[in-house]
Amino acid sequence: MEERYNPQKVEPKWHRYWEERKLYKTELKPSDKKFYCLEMFPYPSGKIHMGHVRNYAIGDVIARYKKMRGYNVLHPMGWDAFGLPAENAAIEHGVHPSEWTYDNIDYMKKQLNRMGLSYDWDREINTCSPEYYKWNQWFFIKMFERGLAYRKSSYVNWCPSCVTVLANEQVIDERCWRCDSVVIQKELEQWFLKITDYAEELLQACDELKGWPEKVVTMQRNWIGKSIGVEADFKIEDIEEKIRIFTTRQDTLFGATFMCIAPAHPLVGKLVSDKDGLERIRARYGRMDEKLGLFTGHYAINPMNDERIPIYVANLVLMEYGTGAIMSVPAHDQRDFDFAKKYGLPIRVVIVPEESTRSLTLPPRGGGQRWGGDFQLRTYNSSLIEEAYEGEGILVNSGQFSGLRSDIARQKIAKFIEENGLGKSVVNYKLRDWGISRQRYWGTPIPVV
Repeated sequence: MEERYNPQKVEPKWHRYWEERKLYKTELKPSDKKFYCLEMFPYPSGKIHMGHVRNYAIGDVIARYKKMRGYNVLHPMGWDAFGLPAENAAIEHGVHPSEWTYDNIDYMKKQLNRMGLSYDWDREINTCSPEYYKWNQWFFIKMFERGLAYRKSSYVNWCPSCVTVLANEQVIDERCWRCDSVVIQKELEQWFLKITDYAEELLQACDELKGWPEKVVTMQRNWIGKSIGVEADFKIEDIEEKIRIFTTRQDTLFGATFMCIAPAHPLVGKLVSDKDGLERIRARYGRMDEKLGLFTGHYAINPMNDERIPIYVANLVLMEYGTGAIMSVPAHDQRDFDFAKKYGLPIRVVIVPEESTRSLTLPPRGGGQRWGGDFQLRTYNSSLIEEAYEGEGILVNSGQFSGLRSDIARQKIAKFIEENGLGKSVVNYKLRDWGISRQRYWGTPIPVV
């Protein structure tokens, strides 16, 4: 026996021996116990790094252990080969993305083999191969046939340097995670998958996630975001149109002092004449760090008290959630409060904490209002209110519903809205349909002409 281990001499011999005898090829043996071991496919960037070594060594240990325990082990490998980095690298080196990708795969496959990993290379797949991605397209076509894949215009995160759409998770502090360019909002025709059809099913399935950390399950529930509320119609003064809003806090309807609609709302074309101002709002669409608004010059009528309230286009209103329009109640929503302070809009308190009503004398039905304690200041002098009160409480300044607890008022106001033809009770979800379009060459072609 040699005194020192020489991997350059010893290992190639055994690699050839394993390969010649196809030791890791998985045969179909229906009677055997089966075990499937799959590690994450590498991206063919050109070189294996130590993260790959760690990950694939662990998977290989598991596969070999199961094989020695008598299992018929399937241990395949493949390449996650589509994506923007390959396209950018190909442009930089003046070659086709396919050539760059396949050259990298050849080199990295040799590296993986040098590690002595027990892969069945007869089952190798490559996601940029038509033989593979035709099945992606098959899935897409099946969803398209069932109305689960569709196209619509939508505002998206756009990186002008990468020239592509970014997912929300790829935008960090308003910059592209890859190149650090400032991300803008751009309206584009996009393909979507209709995952919202499964919102309730997904939510109920959270209860079946046994053994998952409660924090993760809670995040999932919040991402789906089920909410029960009402849709109510606000007539627009001077034109034969209505704006429908969704709210879970119908107990605050009497506190609405203005309305906001999304820049992509279908009524924007009829309501806005200042096109330059509208483009400034659109450029900051969905950015909650700076609340921007544009007065349309039009007013809506609050269906609960017939009050005339101004209509704004605002970057904080998302077309993708609810109806793309909100009633703004600055005394009881912090975003609305900040917006109202910025644009000098009224702030009206319509809910007070229950424990504070000890100093409050509610008005007799049909009589004048009398206030005690500090409520006269908090109710009538909005300049003294420092932040929105978003909690539950007792309704005030709310007509026939004054004096009710918030939870009771929500039920009664929802019933009032339905009985008077002002709207309806609805269930809504925060979950949005999945935008899958990416404006790149090197990816699975969407199979629609």
